[in-house]
Amino acid sequence: MALANQVMNKQVPALAAIQTEENTFRVLQETLYPGSTDQEVAMILGYCKARRIDPILKPVHLVPMSVKTDKKDRDGKFIYERKNVIMPGIALYRIDASRSGQYAGVSEPEFGEEVTKEFGDKVKRKVTFPKWCKVTVKKIIADGSIAEFTAKEFWLENYASKSKFDDTPNDMWEKRAYGQLAKCAEAQALRKAFPDVVGNEYTKEEMEGKNYHHEVHEAPKAKSDNRTFEHEKSEPTPEPVAAHEIEKDLMDISWSETVEQLQEVYTVAYKYWMNLKNKANMTKLVEAKDKRKAEIESEPKGDVDPETGEVK
Repeated sequence: MALANQVMNKQVPALAAIQTEENTFRVLQETLYPGSTDQEVAMILGYCKARRIDPILKPVHLVPMSVKTDKKDRDGKFIYERKNVIMPGIALYRIDASRSGQYAGVSEPEFGEEVTKEFGDKVKRKVTFPKWCKVTVKKIIADGSIAEFTAKEFWLENYASKSKFDDTPNDMWEKRAYGQLAKCAEAQALRKAFPDVVGNEYTKEEMEGKNYHHEVHEAPKAKSDNRTFEHEKSEPTPEPVAAHEIEKDLMDISWSETVEQLQEVYTVAYKYWMNLKNKANMTKLVEAKDKRKAEIESEPKGDVDPETGEVK
């Protein structure tokens, strides 16, 4: 709570309370995170302290995202503001994997064929990019042997657009089409190899520039009076449905490894957005599901190694 109070305070946090020196604080603010506020640096220090990592290594990043506020517009809908959110970088994934003592290295990224596609509505722009990237992370398992965990990520499912109104890739994804996709593939491979170490949080490289925010929905309004009828007493209270984010639903679909898994993920997500009558997101899910199904069915068939997930 002490750190949370410091973050909310507009004054400079008490450096002694977050156990850091002023020189370290200023190096972070003026060199590693230029333009950051005192509160944002305090949050970074708190995050690094909790994870037992050196903040000077810059293992985390400040990523601008759409964050829900307690304000509402004239239609009664919550207002979202652009704020900097702390997210791990691919470097933190590598640090955590190395600390586990089981990390045995990572392969060079393997890329698919180049694709040229036209983006934009009013202003057309042709962009060339690799169709996919595959990265393998190696892990030392209990018997001392090396297991391989491979992730294959597609550029179109990962790139960040300039805005929600323009599907043209942003500058980073256009200039570094190979490098950005390789980081996304490596992050997914590290999650598969070390789920209990790196967790399931997306990295800055995967999310930077994307329109991503948590959907928050109000609870249904109470009944107009306090009367309770007999049939209402006997009906069990439905379990609350966890809020979805369309970007995460699309990513979960893209990560499905079998048609059965794909159908399960798709059904849950589609039902959620159908209940909200969000036709735009329903359409996105259908397109993503059909695309991933075609990819799965086109992959080579064979026996699958239970340790690595690779086709023998």
